[in-house]
Amino acid sequence: MFAPREALDGRGGEPLPAKATMHTPTTAGDTYLELHGVHKRYGGFTALESIDLAIARGEFVCFLGPSGCGKTTLLRTIAGLETQTAGRILQAGRDISVLPPAQRDYGIVFQSYALFPNLSIADNVAYGLVNRRQPRAQIAARVDELLALVGLPGSGGKYPAQMSGGQQQRVALARALATSPGLLLLDEPLSALDAIVRVRLRNEIRALQRELGVTTVMVTHDQEEALSVADRIVVMNHGVIEQVGTPAQVYREPASPFVAEFIGKVNRLQAVAEGGGWFRCGDKRLQCAPGAGADFRAGRAVQLYLRPEDRIVGTLGDDTPGLCTGRVLRIEFLGGNCLAEVDVDGLPGQPLQLQYSLNQMDEFGVREGALLRFALRMDRLRVFPAAEGVQA
Repeated sequence: MFAPREALDGRGGEPLPAKATMHTPTTAGDTYLELHGVHKRYGGFTALESIDLAIARGEFVCFLGPSGCGKTTLLRTIAGLETQTAGRILQAGRDISVLPPAQRDYGIVFQSYALFPNLSIADNVAYGLVNRRQPRAQIAARVDELLALVGLPGSGGKYPAQMSGGQQQRVALARALATSPGLLLLDEPLSALDAIVRVRLRNEIRALQRELGVTTVMVTHDQEEALSVADRIVVMNHGVIEQVGTPAQVYREPASPFVAEFIGKVNRLQAVAEGGGWFRCGDKRLQCAPGAGADFRAGRAVQLYLRPEDRIVGTLGDDTPGLCTGRVLRIEFLGGNCLAEVDVDGLPGQPLQLQYSLNQMDEFGVREGALLRFALRMDRLRVFPAAEGVQA
């Protein structure tokens, strides 16, 4: 359940009630939404190509990618707001590929809230219930329940213009859940909000989704947002799926150079394979974990990817694998952590970004111009073929 908390922006919200029921939470495992070979073309432009995806019942999935990658088109295709050029979509075993939106079982929340400005908050939330011709008393009870669920009890008589952005998005969420849909679609619902409200609301959406057990698909271009709320992330680029995995998998085990560079910060080093999982990078020899790069033939140009936090600091012997020394060129302050750009001895023209906590900055004397001693976590290396045109 939600823990009691204050309104997102400090005005107009109340703590959530101790109990609220809608869907019975389900255990993710059985497939609820299936996409098979979904294509979408606009004339000569391919927006989606060969999309195959299975989403479990009760799962929270994020479509993540840069602008124009096809994630919103895919969401709209699931909703029936766009018609796929080819492919099938099944929801709970039912083929919905050609059904109009009104005949599909989902609620949707848009980035722009899309509330009716001339209707009260209660009437906005009740809109889908009225269309189903439910009794007035039942509708009123349901609206009260929903407004309490999203932390806005007693707000039914207000109008959208009287609500803050965070409150309006809560109302839009309540409206989307009013008919108890089996699927909740969120189209960048937080991008119009300021940073503090966005973080609080995303946490509340995640807690609400867990409480209700509703299968949820959210589109976002914010990687931090996706990493913090999703059970699985679908990383998209140029209309195709690059990788599907848990937040930890797409961050720690990127399946392509695009995923490695799009998710989080990463160091990219040009190297040459020596065989047996060893690579020559400048004057250094680095070895990846077994199976992570042993299939690259000797002489093959490759790219090594390593996260800024994938380093070892402290007391290091001269025989420590991946041992490096280097001088700090500049420091980027990020609050609780900092990124130090280091010119590494033996890696000419390939400076590394290393992450240090504020305490470590003091402990190891990390400052501009300082000489640092550290070791690379070679077990964290990800190896991909070099970009086209790069010679060994």
